[in-house]
Amino acid sequence: MILRRSVLAGALASTLVLAACGSTADSGAGGGTGAGGVKTDKGVTDSTITLGVMGDTSGVFKNLGAAINAGNQLWADDVNAAGGICGRQLKLEIVDHGYKADTAKTLYPQLEPKILGIVQLLGSPVLAALKQNLIDDNVTAAPASWSSQILNNPNIMMIGTTYDLEQVNGLAYLQQQGLIKDGDTIGAIYIDGEYGGNGLRGVQYYATKHNLKVQEAKTTSTDNDLTNIVTGLKGAGVKAIALTTTPGQTASALAANKALGLNVPVIGNNPTFDPALLKSPAAASLDKLYVAASSPPFSSKTPKAAQLATEYKAKYAGSPLNAGVDVGYVEGLVWQSVLTKACDNKDLSRAGVQTALKSLTSVKTDGLVAELDYSSPGSPPTRGVYIAKVDPAAEGGLTEVAPLFTAPEVADYKAPFQT
Repeated sequence: MILRRSVLAGALASTLVLAACGSTADSGAGGGTGAGGVKTDKGVTDSTITLGVMGDTSGVFKNLGAAINAGNQLWADDVNAAGGICGRQLKLEIVDHGYKADTAKTLYPQLEPKILGIVQLLGSPVLAALKQNLIDDNVTAAPASWSSQILNNPNIMMIGTTYDLEQVNGLAYLQQQGLIKDGDTIGAIYIDGEYGGNGLRGVQYYATKHNLKVQEAKTTSTDNDLTNIVTGLKGAGVKAIALTTTPGQTASALAANKALGLNVPVIGNNPTFDPALLKSPAAASLDKLYVAASSPPFSSKTPKAAQLATEYKAKYAGSPLNAGVDVGYVEGLVWQSVLTKACDNKDLSRAGVQTALKSLTSVKTDGLVAELDYSSPGSPPTRGVYIAKVDPAAEGGLTEVAPLFTAPEVADYKAPFQT
């Protein structure tokens, strides 16, 4: 795995466009009017637009993070090959915070002066740590985190729907398949913090709609053995389990689900599954796991997803296969819409990016996520998900069982900061 990460990191680094140096206009450190009569400030020169990537390629989401980075780069390469945006080539400045907020706090001030915005900012703890920095510096960031609790930050560009709505859709799918019914008891295992708490919020909302009893079990990101928790859920008679956990915790929960003879269906938020789990001792127990995510699984037959899978395997041979590739690419596609609109407005400053983003009401992404609307402050830009099921025979370990699925229950759901 270390070799794979090294290969991926080297491949990503080798594809970066080198920043020009010299004058203030070339370095992007100043402001004013640049080529094409476009207003600029940080991160934009007459020849380049520089965006930041603050990902995780060494922490608990390292495999997902590496694939998201690759998706970001595939997008930038495609844009540059087509002539760039606003007469400028894209450059990505990539840093690895290892899913550690303190590391991100150290890296951010080194990155911020160089960039127009952030094409990927991974992790709820990192987002929480940098929230005020983004506001103070007016840096727009696309989070590789999907908590509706962050939608009170005007500088967040959410890509897809949120953890709470993933769980609402996921539980609705289980009920539509006859796997749970009104009045049942279900379990909810969640990491203490914004990520886990937001998934739990969706479970609680769905439970109120269907008279479900929820047995809650809180854990931390460093807890690796969930056997006692699942034992307790079995004692409570749960008919399903909802997970907002790390992949390692998912493996432990599913292994216990099988070993204890509980064998109930399990629905997980999009970060809960890593294809590497199929090579772990828990592999045989993962057949009960469903995953709800804004983007399709790696094995999806959706044309754009299939194209990206082919390009990723060719460029990053030997790297982990997971849906992070689609996540990273669609982050780029949304940034592309924003930058194109800002260019049309003759304003590629950070303020111009914000203005462009808030004017977008129908961003299409070739089916990689549902259509996105950024004109309603505090509201998730979309509410649909793909539902996938673990399948060892599928590339990336997941098979799509429901394309862009939107449950009726999500229509009445109000996000915490929705106006």
